[in-house]
Amino acid sequence: MATEPKIICNNIWKVFGPSPERVMRDMDRSLSRNDVQEQTGHVVGVKDVSFSVDEGETFVVMGLSGSGKSTLVRCLSRLIDPTEGQVLVDGQDITSVSHSELKTLRRNKMAMVFQHFGLFPHRKVIDNVAYGLEVRGEGRQKRYAKAMETIELVGLDGWADHYPRELSGGMQQRVGLARAMAVEPEILLFDEPFSALDPLIRREMQDELLSLQSRLKKTMVFITHDFLEAIKMGDNIMIMRDGAVSQMGTPEEIVANPADKYVADFTEDVPRYKVLSAGKVMRPIPPKPLGATDLSVPINAKIDGLIDIVADTDAPVAVVDEQGTVLGEIDRSIVMKSMKGSF
Repeated sequence: MATEPKIICNNIWKVFGPSPERVMRDMDRSLSRNDVQEQTGHVVGVKDVSFSVDEGETFVVMGLSGSGKSTLVRCLSRLIDPTEGQVLVDGQDITSVSHSELKTLRRNKMAMVFQHFGLFPHRKVIDNVAYGLEVRGEGRQKRYAKAMETIELVGLDGWADHYPRELSGGMQQRVGLARAMAVEPEILLFDEPFSALDPLIRREMQDELLSLQSRLKKTMVFITHDFLEAIKMGDNIMIMRDGAVSQMGTPEEIVANPADKYVADFTEDVPRYKVLSAGKVMRPIPPKPLGATDLSVPINAKIDGLIDIVADTDAPVAVVDEQGTVLGEIDRSIVMKSMKGSF
């Protein structure tokens, strides 16, 4: 039986200004952000956004500066209160909970990683990582043991007794990640966590987070303005513009079928074979069991990972589902066509 999504957002609005509730009551909701600002002096930060995130999913919210993505993620944790709408976490509407209930939620179920690290400069790495546990009331021995475990998990062995100023930017962001993970949250919120890093360090941190996620299966909401980062990190992507949703779907769906020119501009320079899966380009055949000698690839395998496989054989390669049933086949010509963008 299918489980309910971990996070459900229903019709979230955030209006900034002196009288947002009055504006929400009186305005024509079809108006553009610019029109609302001209007519009311208020700014629509988030406009009628709805989505859901399954447990263990990495959901990426992507958009340019001013698109509303960071405002939205702050509504999820109620660092900003939505003007209207619901945010359900495990079925509980957190927009209506008390301050003490919200505090408990943040201490135990949800943690956030920020762009500029937000570390305490006067605290050593271990004390930064243990901070959430300290706030929760954990004893020194227990919180230090957990902090050390998490420090090792993010690859900072040997740095526990150093101060943030002694660490590189990438290492400081690892501390921020460790601090969030030390409290063992079910949900991790990332607000452009790697955008302040150099490109090589950024790629390293992306790979590190993907590796951690493959083991830990946390529910993640990841904010970015970089489309290449979005398609690398996300199971599903929501693209925002002017506070509203432009398109939502898997990386594969968005790259293959952009909804409008705004989305198409992001996808224009993306190599399709890095996003497309075997299931998207396979030649369908009637389902059949996988033979003992059949060469096979998973249906969700990306094309760029199949080049060497099809290059070494003239025979078709079976495409199989999680149960090992053959659903289709690919061969050298199909992979070459997908690389040329002529699939």
